[in-house]
Amino acid sequence: MFRSSSLKWTATYAPRGVHGLIDIQRQAWHTCSMLTSGLVKLPSTLFEKLWKSRLIAEMDGGWALIHIDRHLLHDLSSPQAFSGLRREGRRVRSPELAMAVPDHIVDTHIGRDDATVPGGEAMIVSLRSNAREAGIKLFDIGDAYQGIVHVVAAERGVVLPGMAVACGDSHTCTLGALGCWAFGIGTSEVEHVLATQTLVLRKPASMRMTVRGRLGKGVTAKDLALGIIAQIGVGAVQGGVLEFAGETVEGLSMEERFTLCNMGIEASARSAMIAPDDTTFQYVAEKAALQFDLADAITDWRTLRTDADAVFDEEFAFDCAGLEPQISWGTNPGQTVGINQTVPETPGSASPRERDAARRAMDYMGLVPGQPLAALPVHKVFIGSCTNARLSDLQSAASIVAGHRVASGVQALVVPGSSEIKKQAEQLGLDRIFREAGFEWRESGCSMCVGMNADRVEPGQRCVSTSNRNFEGRQGPGARTHLASPATAAASAIVGAIADCREFVSA
Repeated sequence: MFRSSSLKWTATYAPRGVHGLIDIQRQAWHTCSMLTSGLVKLPSTLFEKLWKSRLIAEMDGGWALIHIDRHLLHDLSSPQAFSGLRREGRRVRSPELAMAVPDHIVDTHIGRDDATVPGGEAMIVSLRSNAREAGIKLFDIGDAYQGIVHVVAAERGVVLPGMAVACGDSHTCTLGALGCWAFGIGTSEVEHVLATQTLVLRKPASMRMTVRGRLGKGVTAKDLALGIIAQIGVGAVQGGVLEFAGETVEGLSMEERFTLCNMGIEASARSAMIAPDDTTFQYVAEKAALQFDLADAITDWRTLRTDADAVFDEEFAFDCAGLEPQISWGTNPGQTVGINQTVPETPGSASPRERDAARRAMDYMGLVPGQPLAALPVHKVFIGSCTNARLSDLQSAASIVAGHRVASGVQALVVPGSSEIKKQAEQLGLDRIFREAGFEWRESGCSMCVGMNADRVEPGQRCVSTSNRNFEGRQGPGARTHLASPATAAASAIVGAIADCREFVSA
C-alpha cells in the first residue's frame, strides 16, 4: 500500500469527495495485487470491512489515512477549527460532505433566539457565518429540521450504512446504529477533516457484545445499556469499536438501537455499531431524501455483516433475564443498579483505587452503602438528549404521565431531539399531555444534558435524567444526576422521588 512519512501529504493531496477516494483505492489495490493474489481471504468483522473500504493509504508507525464520508459540525467544537483554517490559509475541501447545526449552547425556551449563556451567542453566530461562507448545509435556529446533531444527521438521511462519519462530539457513536463507522474527534481533527476530508488514525481494536434474552415489562434499551455498562465497566472497551449483536439487539427498533449505540462511549468505546438489516433499511427509506437506487444500495448494505468465522479482539456477553429498570447511583454510568436495589457495598476484592472512586461518588451524591434508591426525593427531571429524545422516547414517557401531575416542588422538562420530532409529537398531542401534567415543553437542543446552556441543575439538587453521563458537575456545579430511561424519569416526576415505572405500566 502507499506509505508516507509526512502528515503534510493529507493537506495537499487528499482526494476530493468519494470519486477521488475510489480512484486512490483502485491504485492502491493494483499496487499490492501481486502480493495478495492466491491468498485466502480472511473472515472479517463488520468494523474491519468498513476500515478497509475507507483506507486510502497505510503510513509509517502504524498510522493510516482514512477517508471521511460525512463530517458533522455543531456550535461548540467547530468555531476554533474554522479559525485554524483561516490562519493556515486553507479552505473547506468538501463542503458537500458536511452539515452543521447549533445544539449544545442554544436556548430551549419557546420563542428563543441566539441569546443563551454568556459567550454562547458568539459561538452560534460563528457557526452560522462559517457554514454559509464555506457552503456547508446549516440547520439553523428556527429551521424546521434543527436539533441535536446526532439526531438530525440520521433523520435527514445525511448518514447512511457503510459510511465513515466524524464529528467533534464523543456521542457520534450513536449513528453506528445505522451500520456505519461513526466516532468523535477533537478540535484539531475537526480542522483536519475540513481541510482534507481525511483523518490519520491508528486502527482500533474490534470487539463484540452479544445480547441474549427478552426485555421485560418496563425495561427499555436505556436500561439495557446501563445494565451492560454496570456489568463490564466503564473502561472495558478501551477506545475500541464495539459491535452490538445477538437476538435482543436484532429485535430492537431503530430508535432503541440509537440509544444503545449512544451509550457505547460510556463503556470507553470510541465507536459502537450494529449490522444493518431490514429494520435499518426501512428507517433509511422513510427518512432519507434518496438520490440513488435504494434496492441496489440495500444489496450492497447486506454485505455489511461480520463474517461467521471472524475473530474479535475481545468478546462480551449479556443476558437480559432478570434485568429490571436501571438507575445510576454514582458519578459514572457504570455505577448503576436495578431500581429496587440499594447503593452497593464496595466489594472486599476492590482495589484501593476502586474503593476511593466509590467513596468519592457516594460523598458527591450524598449517599451511603445499603441506602435504597427508590423513594429518594428528586428536584428535577430531564427527558431529552441525543440518548433519549426521539419520538418513541417521548411516547414512552407520555404513556406514564397521562392522567397524572408532576409532584409539587419538581421541575420537569421535555426537550425533543429535533424540531421535526417536536412537530411530530405535537401532531400526536404529546405536548398537551406533558403540559397538562405540569412538564415544561421546550424547543430542541442538548439542554440539561451538558449544562452549557441555561438549563442546569442547582448545587445539591437531584435530577433523574435520560441523558448519558452523570459525571461530577455535568449538569451544573454540584448537580447530582441519576441516569434512567424516559419511563423511569416520567414516573419519578410524578412521584417526586425515584420511582419504578412498572407501577405505571399496564401488563
